[in-house]
Amino acid sequence: MNAFITLYIFNFLRTLVIIAIIYFGIRLISRYLLPLLVDKGIKNMQKKMQDQQRGPQKPRRPEGEVTIEKNPAQRNHEGSKGEYVDFEEVE
Repeated sequence: MNAFITLYIFNFLRTLVIIAIIYFGIRLISRYLLPLLVDKGIKNMQKKMQDQQRGPQKPRRPEGEVTIEKNPAQRNHEGSKGEYVDFEEVE
């Protein structure tokens, strides 16, 4: 009976130590490591946004030169004819 109580107390203390280690480990990670990861993520997002804003720069043209640029998707629809819809006037 005495050995059972000793083992029970030993296992209980071991469980408390494991819980304490996990608790302090999470606190340590959330206090020191998590802000570093968030900071790095924010800097990466800022860099991507800056790169996206710079984007492909269009070449400058001399003043007075006129050009018409169309998207490739718009060019495909120019030649195709749509379906004819007959509308009636309502009085």
